[in-house]
Amino acid sequence: MNWKVLFPQFEPPLLSILEKEAVLKEYKAGELIMRTGQYIKSTALVLEGRVKIYREGPEGGEFLMYYLGPGQACAVSMICAIQSSASEITARAEEDTQILLLPVQLMDSLIKEYKSWYQFVIQTYRSRFDELLAVVDDVAFRNMDERLEIYLNRYRDKTGKTVIELSHQQIAEDLNSSREVISRLLKKMEQRGLLKLNRNKIELQA
Repeated sequence: MNWKVLFPQFEPPLLSILEKEAVLKEYKAGELIMRTGQYIKSTALVLEGRVKIYREGPEGGEFLMYYLGPGQACAVSMICAIQSSASEITARAEEDTQILLLPVQLMDSLIKEYKSWYQFVIQTYRSRFDELLAVVDDVAFRNMDERLEIYLNRYRDKTGKTVIELSHQQIAEDLNSSREVISRLLKKMEQRGLLKLNRNKIELQA
């Protein structure tokens, strides 16, 4: 795949710098990309696959923050890299994933020299902030059945897939709930004709 098509806003000289200086790395589904407490030395741009960004609780629980797909960047890696600080989140590949790692020392010069990169960084911060606001709103103002329906619709909108290959336990972890609650709510949604349940698959209806 020609990864440059994912960033049509970047000038040819900027693309050349990324091609020369950045490192392409592949992760298998389930592999950790970034750990809580890890010092970040590169900014991560997703080329293929899907990355889950989440917080880990003191007892091992997970709280989903957002997902990253092709053409998107991790705002946390940008901030931590620039500030030479440790990450406070964990990132895991949900699918086989390719990531372009840009050394932190290039960040300042790219922001100064290329308007498209500056705008990309600002848009990345804004997009991830908006996603976090949506998560806060869901937790604070919505019931679990509403949160589940929104979660499934967002998955479909972001991936373009109507078949969700996630277990009830995985969804429960993303929504900070229990498998039993999620299974019960999914069954109710199936009865309403919103989806069809299969083993580790959920088929959304039009």
